[in-house]
Amino acid sequence: MNQHPPPTDLSRRALLARGGTCVAAGVLAPVVAMAERPGPESHAAAGAAKPFRLCLNTATIRGQKLPITEEVEIAAKAGYDGIEPWIDGINRYVEAGGSLPELKKRIADLGILVEGVIGFPNWGVDDPDKRAAGLEQMRREMELARAIGCTRIAAPPAGLWGVEGVDLRRLAERYGAVLELGEQTGVLPQLEIWGSSKTLSTLSEAIFVAVETGRPDACLLLDAYHLFRGGSGFATLRLLNGAAMHVFHLNDYPAEPDREQMTDAHRLLPGDGVAPLPEMLRDMHAAGFRGALSLELFNRALWEKDPLEVAKRGRKKTEAAIAAALVG
Repeated sequence: MNQHPPPTDLSRRALLARGGTCVAAGVLAPVVAMAERPGPESHAAAGAAKPFRLCLNTATIRGQKLPITEEVEIAAKAGYDGIEPWIDGINRYVEAGGSLPELKKRIADLGILVEGVIGFPNWGVDDPDKRAAGLEQMRREMELARAIGCTRIAAPPAGLWGVEGVDLRRLAERYGAVLELGEQTGVLPQLEIWGSSKTLSTLSEAIFVAVETGRPDACLLLDAYHLFRGGSGFATLRLLNGAAMHVFHLNDYPAEPDREQMTDAHRLLPGDGVAPLPEMLRDMHAAGFRGALSLELFNRALWEKDPLEVAKRGRKKTEAAIAAALVG
């Protein structure tokens, strides 16, 4: 895998002076120990009282090839507060004759939230025709998200993974255009980093793009694996304004192979690897993050197991990481 592109020359002092998403951290408040999870009917209410909401990204059970109706039921039965589905799963449901209003009602009846959806429109590419098609795809996917009660969508560097030398100021203009779409549809696009990408692989690049938009709704979608894979690390997370993050993809990674050789398939459940998750969660909480920790893995060994058991184990592992960060 190729290294991420060199960082921009924007200094930390300049970023802090510009405001936006890069705001100094607040004070860590004490947190009481977490009790056993309640039933599905009160997941959302329980999540509001916790330091972070717990969410299941459907990639974690993607290999089992379940319909989205079963995925949301698994998330509820496993005790999550929310779910983060992929657009392709929603599309398959619609293509099979499924009703989006019925899916929205089913999710609401289960008492869970749709924290965000995952799609891959080419919103940031240089080619104007491809970018226009990407923006139109983004609009359609925002409308799908809205139809099931979701108000957030990922905006990753799709189409830019192997592209070097992208002007980050132009990318900020393009992210601004996506934010305008979000304002029109009521679905907020979250700027996501991919650690192995040649563009938007690092936290510093994402901060620059978000700040450069000049928009107060600019926000980041970060990921433990991607922060490590891109070489950003975790020490600067407390520089962020946690209120400008709504979802964080939680996972772990092993000591081997070397960072540059790691792939998404190496992701592990929280606590099964070497990521400094307690310190990371403690710093994000201190910075004001109170959003959803969305468990996102692409672990093929877990894809061969019972999806409900995987989801339950993932929840317990996530809660253990939170307890180690904020209680232990």
